Amino acid sequence: MLRPSSIAESVHERIYDRIMSLQIPPGARIPIDGMARELNVSQTPVREALARLEREGLVRKAHLIGYSASAQLTHKEFDDLYKFRLMVEPESARQACLRMTEEAMARIEAAAADMEKGEQPVDRNSRYSRFARADAHLHDEILKAADNEIVRQALNDQHIHLHIFRLMFHSRVTQEALEEHERLLAALRARDADAAFEAMRDHIERSRDRLAAAFE
Repeated sequence: MLRPSSIAESVHERIYDRIMSLQIPPGARIPIDGMARELNVSQTPVREALARLEREGLVRKAHLIGYSASAQLTHKEFDDLYKFRLMVEPESARQACLRMTEEAMARIEAAAADMEKGEQPVDRNSRYSRFARADAHLHDEILKAADNEIVRQALNDQHIHLHIFRLMFHSRVTQEALEEHERLLAALRARDADAAFEAMRDHIERSRDRLAAAFE
């Protein structure tokens, strides 16, 4: 028998997968009672899951309306987010190199390995949504190593990786990102601050160019 915490975690993952793969479209209402019936659970774990997804920026709660999936990024918001990333993340990668410890590098390596391996997803939808979360984790570990909590919190508050991965559901996004991450990891391992700066800038620019097709 699943414990209540396990049920809540499972419900969160199932709703999260549906939002990330656009099975629940941006702006669509997510009625608690309907979702509970669909997932064959009580309303309590659905409420808990939606509250957590609200903190993650993937759902919104409105008075007298309830929960709905967050609106998709507009083209302007997308451009602004990438300009913001290019201002702070390459320099954060440089600072991570200069402050790198063996423990921090081990966490970064583990996060990168989790993106390529990790627990096998049950289908393509969950694989893609899992990759989005793993990508956010890797970038966050690099920001931790840079040791600037203001920058880290500013990026986390935007839930950047979760929102951008909703833009395009395509294997190219994951495969090319893995290759770019490897170049970045090589620079971090070598403690080459300039190479880390360039690798992070290149990764963000390529990510922007891949996902910009969603607005065409």
